[in-house]
Amino acid sequence: MSSGRIRVLRADDLGEGERERWRALRAASTVARNPFMEPEFTDAVGRVRSRARVAVVYEGREPVGFLPHERGRLGQGQALAYGVSDAQGAVLSPGIGLNADELMRACSLSSFAFDNLEAEQGLFVPHAAAEYAAYVIDVEKGYETYESVLRAQSPKFLKTTLAKERRLGRQVGPLRFVFDERDPAALRTLMAWKSAQYRRTGRRDRFAQDWIIRLVHALAETRAPECSGTLSVLYAGERPIAAHFGLRSATVLACWFPAYDPEFSKYSPGLVLHLRMAEASAAEGVGLLDLGRGAAEYKDSLKTGELPVYEGAWTRPGAGAALYWLSREPARRAHHFVRNRPGLASVAARILKNAGRLRRS
Repeated sequence: MSSGRIRVLRADDLGEGERERWRALRAASTVARNPFMEPEFTDAVGRVRSRARVAVVYEGREPVGFLPHERGRLGQGQALAYGVSDAQGAVLSPGIGLNADELMRACSLSSFAFDNLEAEQGLFVPHAAAEYAAYVIDVEKGYETYESVLRAQSPKFLKTTLAKERRLGRQVGPLRFVFDERDPAALRTLMAWKSAQYRRTGRRDRFAQDWIIRLVHALAETRAPECSGTLSVLYAGERPIAAHFGLRSATVLACWFPAYDPEFSKYSPGLVLHLRMAEASAAEGVGLLDLGRGAAEYKDSLKTGELPVYEGAWTRPGAGAALYWLSREPARRAHHFVRNRPGLASVAARILKNAGRLRRS
């Protein structure tokens, strides 16, 4: 598909020159180099999602912009891996003179929904309906500096977590942390824990969807400098206690799927795991851990700062706007209403958890 200077391709139809240009544009960007925005993530999604596409913008024969996206029925579009990806948007050369309407027409889209749009996405931020905080851990100056920040902002949290870590090692088995574990059995264990956690808390089980399982396995095999699947595991003796799978660039660890064995919850193994991930990231030269959007007590305890992300949609006036509104907007507004009222959010979490128990009984 093409429209003037814009071609719409499958991910595997991109040439190596186009991929290199994509990487160069990301390298020149002022935003953190999140691995979800790299061509390797788009490649992996393209292998498991048949409707994944990339709009490529050209000036002459030179590619100057890329928009990974998915096109559904009746032209309803969404960001690539919508609902799963933690960073979304277009990768554009500054000053190319492009507007969202032109890009969407070339993609034959009546709407384009996003829920984790990066900051500085000038084409789409004006169409955002809500701004959220993505919580981050800054270890640019080293892990010791990060620990000193934690001691200053939440001294009880750090002291208690380190004490639990020592107790876990004494009572369960000697602790061993692997930052980049390659054992596929450990990945299967993590996905089983996470699936059980979703069901236990009454939330949608992402690992009940085959394409997400296949995507995680594909990314676990991805080893690119700016997009590498990274499985981190905390062991007590030979037993895995907590694990996390995410994506790593040279400067950012995008935290994605953390989980732990609930048998050992009294030791807070998930918090211990995140401290060790921060320590290992700093040692590897990765300066930022992106914990993603969505409030959580563990994020409040671990974070050093926040980055804005956006949710909303570009819509074409008329039928496109109506289709988008009917399919997404009522649920989004209800979710936003609850999220911004902590008391109501707490009640909703309890209801979901009880519903999860009822489904298992």
